[in-house]
Amino acid sequence: MRPLGGRLWDGWTGGLGPAHLACRCLLAETEAGLVLVDTGFGLEDVTAPVPRLSRAFYHADRVHLEADETAIARVRQLGLDPRDVRHIVMTHLDFDHAGGLTDFAWAQVHVHAAEMAAARRREGAIGRGRYRPLQLAHPMREYSQPGPMWFGLPTIRGLEGLPPSIFFIPLPGHTAGHCGVALGTGDGWVLHAGDAVFMHSELDTPLRMPPLSAAYANVMQVDRAARLQSRAMLQELARQHGEEVTILCTHDPALPAQAGRRVSVSAGEGPVPARR
Repeated sequence: MRPLGGRLWDGWTGGLGPAHLACRCLLAETEAGLVLVDTGFGLEDVTAPVPRLSRAFYHADRVHLEADETAIARVRQLGLDPRDVRHIVMTHLDFDHAGGLTDFAWAQVHVHAAEMAAARRREGAIGRGRYRPLQLAHPMREYSQPGPMWFGLPTIRGLEGLPPSIFFIPLPGHTAGHCGVALGTGDGWVLHAGDAVFMHSELDTPLRMPPLSAAYANVMQVDRAARLQSRAMLQELARQHGEEVTILCTHDPALPAQAGRRVSVSAGEGPVPARR
């Protein structure tokens, strides 16, 4: 996305011209096939952005749509077969996360039950803009049963057909059923935190957040207290277990230094979390 405002959005683009915001997905190689965490914008968004996207959000966010930047194209660019994407795990169902679902019609989709309920209700102008029925016309498996704690954070486990090392971390506030997705690898943990933080600098001490990103987060939140609590839990996780867990977020254009590697998800429950 390329909203006007430069560094006031992304923290580094000079001037007040187009900022650079990612719509980051995560692709995992597992014994159950390839697994996507979120899908970003999809091919049908490229060819017919409206009405698949809200006209207001499409123009305000200055959404940049290119077929070769979609998740399905990126999978092919890695030399992989998109048909091997067997599962998609959604942090939430906003239009900039769910557009590619229709490109993977054969995949099993996993989502928090509260998020699916909110997408069905589409309450208010923001709800109608963020949840787009043309993107969400895909059967989804819903989950809500709490699991054991993980590094002091709550979990939802037992995602059908997936290794036990992949599970939800409820991080509500941005949306009602917003979750992070944890993946245990042979080289520590990866947590895709979705929009629970807008920039990785929100995990720093002291916290840093570009002002327009902060304003956007406030506009899009459904529960401010819950969003701030979710962010505080991630800050504590980064402070206490930053060597063991790589935290990613969706919109920061830059990856953390430790994220620049290719790893496979472990077949078991992943590395054992340190006891607190």
